[in-house]
Amino acid sequence: MDLRADIDSPRTIQPGSWERIPSGLAVALPRGYEAQVRPRSGLAARYGITVLNAPGTVDADYRGEIEVVLINHSRAAFRVERGMRIAQLVVAPVLRCDWIATERLDPTDRGSGGFGSTGR
Repeated sequence: MDLRADIDSPRTIQPGSWERIPSGLAVALPRGYEAQVRPRSGLAARYGITVLNAPGTVDADYRGEIEVVLINHSRAAFRVERGMRIAQLVVAPVLRCDWIATERLDPTDRGSGGFGSTGR
């Protein structure tokens, strides 16, 4: 679902800066779910605008207004206007696990290889 800017007057995000933009939306998610605030691909591709903490997480027990932290990665100022589609909201189940302390992990082909190690 689209999140829209719920602002009284336009806001300008300068290059390299970010702004918290209210959406005017609050939700009551069931236990075991979260909402993820994700960037809009069009804003990113056309203007260099994305969600700073993507994906932002809205926990099931949060009851406040959802705000979107937009960052401007471009070299030009970006104007946010009321009603503009600024992000997407995706509701998803949250899986819980039981952690078990261990001295060693099962081996894999990758092992402890870090960034880029699977591209060899």
